[in-house]
Amino acid sequence: MSQLFGYSLERAKKGQATGPSFVRKESDDAATPVAGGGYFGTAIDLDGTFKDENDLIRRYRSMSIHPECDRAIDDVVNEAIAGDVDDTPVEVELSNLKVGAGIKKQIREEFVNCLRLLDFDKMAYDIFRRWYIDGKLYYHKVIDVKNPRGGITELRYVDPRKIRKVVEMENKKDKQHLDPRTLEANLAPKTAEYYVYNPKGMRAGMETSGMKIAPDAISFCHSGLKDMNKNVIMSHLHKAIKALNQLRMIEDSLVIYRLSRAPERRIFYIDVGNLPKQKAEQYLREVMSRYRNKLVYNADTGEIRDDRKFMSMLEDFWLPRREGGRGTEITTLPGGQNLGELTDIQYFQTKLYKALNVPAGRLESGQAFNIGRSSEIMRDELKFTKFVGKLRKKFSEMFQDILKTQLILKGVITPEDWDDMKEHIQYDYLYDNHFTELKNIEMLNEKINLITAMEPFMGRYFSTEYVRTNILGQSEVEKDELDVQMKDDISSGKIIDPLDQVAMDNQAMDDEKDNAELDKEMKKAQIKTQAQKGTTNPSGSTRTPAKSGNGNK
Repeated sequence: MSQLFGYSLERAKKGQATGPSFVRKESDDAATPVAGGGYFGTAIDLDGTFKDENDLIRRYRSMSIHPECDRAIDDVVNEAIAGDVDDTPVEVELSNLKVGAGIKKQIREEFVNCLRLLDFDKMAYDIFRRWYIDGKLYYHKVIDVKNPRGGITELRYVDPRKIRKVVEMENKKDKQHLDPRTLEANLAPKTAEYYVYNPKGMRAGMETSGMKIAPDAISFCHSGLKDMNKNVIMSHLHKAIKALNQLRMIEDSLVIYRLSRAPERRIFYIDVGNLPKQKAEQYLREVMSRYRNKLVYNADTGEIRDDRKFMSMLEDFWLPRREGGRGTEITTLPGGQNLGELTDIQYFQTKLYKALNVPAGRLESGQAFNIGRSSEIMRDELKFTKFVGKLRKKFSEMFQDILKTQLILKGVITPEDWDDMKEHIQYDYLYDNHFTELKNIEMLNEKINLITAMEPFMGRYFSTEYVRTNILGQSEVEKDELDVQMKDDISSGKIIDPLDQVAMDNQAMDDEKDNAELDKEMKKAQIKTQAQKGTTNPSGSTRTPAKSGNGNK
């Protein structure tokens, strides 16, 4: 490894050793196997689909220029990388990491430095789009050799057509009989692992020619799609190669058909009488040259050119007619009748979108956005959301590798510490999917309605802990955090203590009952007072005695 360019991070030996196996550990990064410094093997493409990985990358990049394919790629990238003025596209999530607050603070600071080195706030869209199209993303992690504890000083992009990972194996000549006692030794374990860089490009059969670079000096992230037969990393555009070629072919054929069938053409029947064949042909050419108008305007030079000697398929037909016929006649051929049918074009456009895992509904630009219930959201949108989530998970491996190198170089952690911590370091992307927001809001509303319906049975059949765990789905960490926040809100006076609220409600009910009894007693007293002043009818109303005829009471 001393002959390799770059640097290597020293790794401590793992405490637990693994037992021998009868199969080699498979590499998921499509590294080229090499035996004894030479080329180990190759794959022959009998189908003729592509020559090598460079040919695939060139094809992917040409596909991305096509309007429909570019639009689908734009939908995927915009969904994965949500940009905002104030928010960062991605943040590190350390809630599940069991380390001190100081270590977490340092990890967050170094992650911000990694984003700064990538210029991720400005270049996030371009970086993710480049990775999605090529299927690979390489960065050279540049450090100051005199001061390695300063960490990474620059992240320089490397064209995937010029770099390749190589794994050297021990060259075992006698492999016909494997002895179980020496099984591990006979399986030719790898002896070295490095990258090969060639500025002229990696051509087929020359994967090992170039500069050898240490693996820790390169940050590599791939799509996760691998052709097991040919040991090639593929892009997510690979599934759409056939669909895009079919769409291009059907569009070209449609243009040719419309150009040839759209215009109306005329047939001139020229009466040539009893002239001989040669004389008749000469007479027909004279008539054609006399009535044909083939003046063409050149927009580049401003000149008018006569192209009578050229005849295209869009011109009229001139046919001779012998004596005894109907004489000179002109008829018209109708143009194509089904020129407005675009069903086949729409079919292949939909097929292209499905091949790229993009919902076909996004193909219609004039379609309105549905703000409704989550049950109205199409299944394709939900599948698309899961697909974007898998892309984010795979793309985060680049952050993992860069952050690992940065933390180890600056002495924050050791390589063995990283092996224990890496599974608990997650990356939270800024989300801009309105369908997900609608689904979450509706689910929360349904949960609240269910809790309200369960409230009479609380304390009899259900406990508060059961509701928080099984209905609301709160974890132990979330419950502890919410309890602390609710206590702070109660102490600060932002909300009223639920126990105090219950006591206040009971007091209000008692006051309402006392007021009702008081009103009842006051009404009885009023009726008694009115009865003392006059006569009271059966309904409770008082009546004044009628006057006599002479005016005496």
